Amino acid sequence: MLTLTRRLFGAGLIATSLFAASGLSAAELTEFKIGYQKTGLPVIARQQQIIEKALEPKGITVSWVEFTAGPPLVEALNVGSINVGWTGDAPPIFGQAAGSAITYVAALPSNGAGEAIFVKPESPIQSLADLKGKTIGVGKGTSAHNLVVAALEKAGIDFKDITPVYLSPADAAAAFASDKIDAWAVWDPFFAIAETRYKPRVLTTSAETLNVKTYFLANRDFAKEHPETVTTTIAALKDAAAWADANRDKVAEALHEVTGVPLEAQTIAANRSKFGIEPITPEIVASQQQTADRFFKLGLIPKQITIADAVWAAPTN
Repeated sequence: MLTLTRRLFGAGLIATSLFAASGLSAAELTEFKIGYQKTGLPVIARQQQIIEKALEPKGITVSWVEFTAGPPLVEALNVGSINVGWTGDAPPIFGQAAGSAITYVAALPSNGAGEAIFVKPESPIQSLADLKGKTIGVGKGTSAHNLVVAALEKAGIDFKDITPVYLSPADAAAAFASDKIDAWAVWDPFFAIAETRYKPRVLTTSAETLNVKTYFLANRDFAKEHPETVTTTIAALKDAAAWADANRDKVAEALHEVTGVPLEAQTIAANRSKFGIEPITPEIVASQQQTADRFFKLGLIPKQITIADAVWAAPTN
């Protein structure tokens, strides 16, 4: 029987095999590898070269590795192919349940209005209640997976009463285009791209359904060995958030420049994005624990986990 890690994050093995873990001690660190997706604060930081500027005096170069979703990024963290990375709320839960060597180092705003469950405008599905008996395309172990679970729960529909079709964003886009799935749950910029192409009917968003965060994660051993690099990066991300808030008119262009996603879609995504970074508080841990408990209750993860066990103890001096 395949391991849970292989089932959930197998797609990530293709990407992560291209990058070797450094295995360097703190004194020898010369390359810092950051995993990112096609939108959000890390993309802004990359475009502005803020982390590069902060680490250059220490003789550390920065490499950026792009992922289409959180689960393969978490697998890359687990095997040490990247050192830090940003995902939604669900991927670290699935990763921790699979024994991944990851740690939470900071929290960022939710995907909010930039993550949704939607259907084509001509679909007979008018509300969440109409999803009973239908197929929903979603990435397994992603934040959109959590949105589907929570939205169905609020609508009084048992998760067993729908058919989840677990697909990557690219494969789900193709399935949605060819009407092989009834609904699609995904985040920006994929949601924004779908809006420009289909003008879909939105059934709900994460902003309407969930009170969650997204997370900046690190490889557990890397965070222990290089705490100063992690804290320097968090401070640089705060600077990137300040730049984004002060330059809203330039955010979409910055996202487009780094990712190649059409400017129209990135403009939609940028206009509804929130930028910021904050410490992992007990309240945030409690909220994330509720999500983990929900997944365990539904049998989506194989064991109960304690989120607090995976929270990084940041240096105090």
